Amino acid sequence: MKLWVLGSGSRGNAVVVESHGTRLMIDVGFGPRILQKRLAAAGIAPESIEACIITHEHSDHIRGAARAARRWQWPLFCTEGTYLGSRLSALGTPAAIVSAGATMSFSEMDVTTFRTPHDAQESIGVVVTARSSGVRAAIATDLGCATQAVRDAMADADMLVIESNHDDVMLANGPYPISVQRRIAGRNGHLSNAQCATLVRDVVTTRLRKVILAHLSEENNAPGAAFDAMRPVLKKTRFKGTLAWAPQDSVIGPFEASLAGRAESQLSLGL
Repeated sequence: MKLWVLGSGSRGNAVVVESHGTRLMIDVGFGPRILQKRLAAAGIAPESIEACIITHEHSDHIRGAARAARRWQWPLFCTEGTYLGSRLSALGTPAAIVSAGATMSFSEMDVTTFRTPHDAQESIGVVVTARSSGVRAAIATDLGCATQAVRDAMADADMLVIESNHDDVMLANGPYPISVQRRIAGRNGHLSNAQCATLVRDVVTTRLRKVILAHLSEENNAPGAAFDAMRPVLKKTRFKGTLAWAPQDSVIGPFEASLAGRAESQLSLGL
């Protein structure tokens, strides 16, 4: 399985997951022009995307969905709350409606959704599983808190794209008014660096090979601060993989995980 983050932050989010030639897009937070450039940078033809799953209706996750679906004939999948709360409904853009907990099957991958605590109508995260190998990528970029449902969904992942939105001190001393600070830090807002580190610590297993920190705030965070919160926590776990962060304005990837890598991890544990 391969995974690219085409950009992540308050100005747009998109992830591509590939297995044996099947490619799925998770969120379309960029317009077609930017999206096409990012896909080209990753060596991916837009027409090769089999389907797009939208996690919620906020513009940084859905901005380009209707136009991309028209231009490249991408089937869209989202919850009913996301559909009704977005311009997809107003524009009459067709989308397949799924519920949290549902599993969708595509050519080479299955996608299971799970409910996420966020200030959206019916937001979800996703776990993408390659059928041939069982390799799993869990993706959740907007989380107010780590519920048990979130922890359960992320357990036994090989790759994890997880929100590390803000540093608590930077948020408290930043430019946002108190009301916005409270929304961001609330149970339906966004994960802080410390909360993200705790969540990852709780779901680490020997099969986890890649952790990609996503949705970093440009005003209230910095990659160094996110890494400083995560590294000491990971050192106390069995994690032996790669830690990275996803920038807002460029592509990162491909990150890869395979059955061979899982076997090596299991052998190492046995020894």
